[in-house]
Amino acid sequence: MDTNYSENNYLVLVGKITSEKVFSHEIYGESFYIFNLEIPRLSGTADCIPITISERLISNFDLSIGKEVTIEGQFRSYNTYENQRSRLVLTVFAKDIREYHEEEQEDGGEKISNEVVLTGYICKKPIYRKTPFGREISDILLAVNRAYNKSDYIPCIAWGRNARFCENMEIGTEVKVVGRVQSRMYEKKHEDGTIEPRVAYEVSVGSLELVNKNDNENHEEAEAI
Repeated sequence: MDTNYSENNYLVLVGKITSEKVFSHEIYGESFYIFNLEIPRLSGTADCIPITISERLISNFDLSIGKEVTIEGQFRSYNTYENQRSRLVLTVFAKDIREYHEEEQEDGGEKISNEVVLTGYICKKPIYRKTPFGREISDILLAVNRAYNKSDYIPCIAWGRNARFCENMEIGTEVKVVGRVQSRMYEKKHEDGTIEPRVAYEVSVGSLELVNKNDNENHEEAEAI
């Protein structure tokens, strides 16, 4: 990676391309495109994650639908405006893409298909709640610094003991999160009563710890997801 900020925000995804690339935007004459990557979960379902990538990385790369690839990059956010309201949009910004090969495995033989590591600051009071089935959840918004005085605002969901651990965290607390990027369908109800199906993207927290604190006192491992 080309800056130290990669240590604050780094991910690896292995999945199958499920859409054609579509032009997104251009910066200083460099074009960027978006395509969707499907990543299977252990449960048998799959997450469908948008990938933003520079033309430089795909000029000689086959992006055929159905192709399995490995993506390294960062989970990023930006604001867009709809009906005079700001909306947070999440995407994976690819810094490297390559064809996936079976030998790409950890030393122990386990395939890493979806892992993101974030170090950032709690920028909104975590919301602790319980599902109708009694499962504990905390919604967290993490501000992750980026170069040029920018920040990415990444929604995260913590479960079980991690959810309780986050419940009383103050705004400004620095934490390190390891988890996976997930997609989730939900319904947006508009003022006129109409309902619009949407997809949310977030980090499902696997482990979480306070930064610059005693790990033995502050580290919490996630319960099985």
